[in-house]
Amino acid sequence: MQKLRHIALSVSDPEAAAQFFEQAFGMTRAGRAMRGWYMTDGVINVALLNFGDEPVPGYEDQPDVRGVIHFGMWVDNLEEAGQRVIDAGGKYLTGRKETDPNVFYEVKYTTPDGIVFDMTESGWKGAVKEVAPVTQALAAQG
Repeated sequence: MQKLRHIALSVSDPEAAAQFFEQAFGMTRAGRAMRGWYMTDGVINVALLNFGDEPVPGYEDQPDVRGVIHFGMWVDNLEEAGQRVIDAGGKYLTGRKETDPNVFYEVKYTTPDGIVFDMTESGWKGAVKEVAPVTQALAAQG
């Protein structure tokens, strides 16, 4: 089953953004990202990234992009999920599946409207794939 577990934000100062997410939302740092910080609420990973002069994938023609740049779906089978995306009108953008199970990776696609998203089988630091829905948790409490 596919689960939304990752959101990436392009920010000017990852450290200041991390402090804001800690103070405003009680999120914690899950680890360093290549361009900033991974934050978590215990279920979802939020990447706070500064691309500097590098082009942002999917926004190569736009300088100094800020805000939400993509979301990420944790899938059971990348090949099957990728085919469903293509069949639904999406397009492959970049990336590939890694064979090392200890490596986090993302394969980027776009929706038919051009919205960039990732898919992975390996997840993200601070993200948890399976979470009991509220109705299941309440039923378990009796």
